[in-house]
Amino acid sequence: MTLTVIKINSSKPLDKPYKLSDSGGLYLLIHPNGSKYWRLKYRYAGKEKVLAFNKFPIISLVEARLKRDEAKRQLFEGLDPGIEKRKNKQVANINASNSFETVSKDWWNNQKGRWSEAHAGRVWNSLEVDVFPQLGALPVTQIDTVEVLAVIRKVEQRGALDVASRVLQRCASVFRFAVQTGVSKYNPANDLAGVLQQRKRRHRLALTRSELPGFMKVLRVYDGHVLTRLALNLLVLTFVRPAEVRFARWEEFDFKSNIWRIPAERMKMGTEHIVPLSSQVMDLITELRPYSGHCELLFPGERSHSKPISDNTMIYAMYRLGYKNRATPHGFRTSASSILNEEGFNPDAIERQLSHMERNKVRGAYTQHAEYLIERTKMMEWWGNYIEQVESA
Repeated sequence: MTLTVIKINSSKPLDKPYKLSDSGGLYLLIHPNGSKYWRLKYRYAGKEKVLAFNKFPIISLVEARLKRDEAKRQLFEGLDPGIEKRKNKQVANINASNSFETVSKDWWNNQKGRWSEAHAGRVWNSLEVDVFPQLGALPVTQIDTVEVLAVIRKVEQRGALDVASRVLQRCASVFRFAVQTGVSKYNPANDLAGVLQQRKRRHRLALTRSELPGFMKVLRVYDGHVLTRLALNLLVLTFVRPAEVRFARWEEFDFKSNIWRIPAERMKMGTEHIVPLSSQVMDLITELRPYSGHCELLFPGERSHSKPISDNTMIYAMYRLGYKNRATPHGFRTSASSILNEEGFNPDAIERQLSHMERNKVRGAYTQHAEYLIERTKMMEWWGNYIEQVESA
């Protein structure tokens, strides 16, 4: 006679475990403490075996029968249900250890040393709020581009376009970390380039991450004037505006603190701008000093040392290097911003280093020219090392 729910509920524990049989080898094992465990007796390769299905009522009678039927199907296909169960458990454990949230935690722990405590908190909070509800429990190897896009679209729907951009960058960084550590072979966020809703803005031609190494290699062997080569190199290393390099004066550099203070009157935003100097910039300055150390300007013109090199000097140098209609001197700011965001640096620190006007007036009221200076100093040193690596690769 097959089991019924009434019969199961009315069963009482005895001094020893006993069985209530259903059909097809399925039975309920009732222990002296009152717990009731589903078991399936079956034969495989001539041996009698037992498969456990958890206990009643966690697994209902209907569910237990479905599990029995699935085990019978596996037996029909020549599989051992017990072995298949262990395999599935192993896969589940692997998936849990490689879930997006778990990998995100590993990435975050790996990155937070270069962030302030406050920024690290903001990064993790944004993942918890905007990403984990949809992707957190999924294995990174099973997340596709459409699922990542759904996360981004949900953020965009509330009008937070800047937040959507940052969330996408952070997702891309997590997936990149998964690829780099061998957890996954594919970054689904890579296929979302250009999919974000954009505010209207003026774009300048800029080099992509993959194009930058090639440019640095040809710049290194540039056969034009040495001051032009060094000006372009300084532009890449500091990603200030071209005019800020052209009009740079020796008196603006504090070599004890390794800081370049660009005065407010030379800044587009009308406030003094601080540029932490990386070791690569200091090496460039050492190379530059014999050529212009006796002048007020770092990059004086050939005809008059009281006037800087022209804007066209750097533009035409880009042409000579083969980058006409491919990149502009101003575009190095875009290149740096893109790469630093991809690497997970604090977006606010990046914007401050770019000397961008704060869009949010409330936040802007609390923003000073030296904000995030410690983070910016670390970031500029990383950027200098990165440029040095791609140049010599």
